[in-house]
Amino acid sequence: RDPAMIKVHRVVVLASHGVYPFDLGIPHRVFGAADGRYEVVTCSIDGHPVRTNADFSISVDHGPEALRTADTVIIAPFHTGNPRRQTPVDLAQVLAYVAPGTRIVSTCTGAFVLAAAGLLDGHRATTHWHATGLFREWYPRVELDPNVLFVDEGDVLTSAGAAAGIDVCLHLVRKDHGSEIANRVARTCVVPPWRDGGQAQYIEHPVPDATANDTSAARQWALQNLHQPLTLSDLAEHSKAIAADPRVSLL
Repeated sequence: RDPAMIKVHRVVVLASHGVYPFDLGIPHRVFGAADGRYEVVTCSIDGHPVRTNADFSISVDHGPEALRTADTVIIAPFHTGNPRRQTPVDLAQVLAYVAPGTRIVSTCTGAFVLAAAGLLDGHRATTHWHATGLFREWYPRVELDPNVLFVDEGDVLTSAGAAAGIDVCLHLVRKDHGSEIANRVARTCVVPPWRDGGQAQYIEHPVPDATANDTSAARQWALQNLHQPLTLSDLAEHSKAIAADPRVSLL
């Protein structure tokens, strides 16, 4: 379809004090790469600049009234160190500006805001794995799953922290415009086109110690000798020689 014939989807990102700059920029970077199919604006709770969790503040051009114009609202995450439960409550009150039926998405600790608004009660949700203990303490009625990248409950979506925000935004592009457009956006952003929402947030997988059975040196030797015929027997003999004397790998 001609992009000029496609209705522009308005995404409004809500930023609060303590916002993570990396996460705040994800919607603009991902949706902004979709060939004009989305318009992304950022607002704050009062239209004033917000302090980030880094050493700078960010000015925004919109107050909470921008939420009334949104097709999708994204709650950007904020630092929960020395947590004040009032912060998500204050932000949740601003969601009264959001029209019924608007798609609402949280990234990382933004899920605290949706939970404070009661939007996650009785539903599956996720947040950054590091914040799950606090989340469960504050919002026991939410079916929290800390082992996934994002959860899609229809008009309400939650994602894990940091780069998982990219995954949920690409998921939305894919839902709205199909895989071809989503893959093109991923290519522009130089990220994988698809990571399943059910994929684990992280996996403890220590790197094994080197052993005598390691074939990396033999493989490296083979790469350096591609100009001559190499057989499986050649590789086996060289591997045995390396095991007996590692200096052989340099020959």
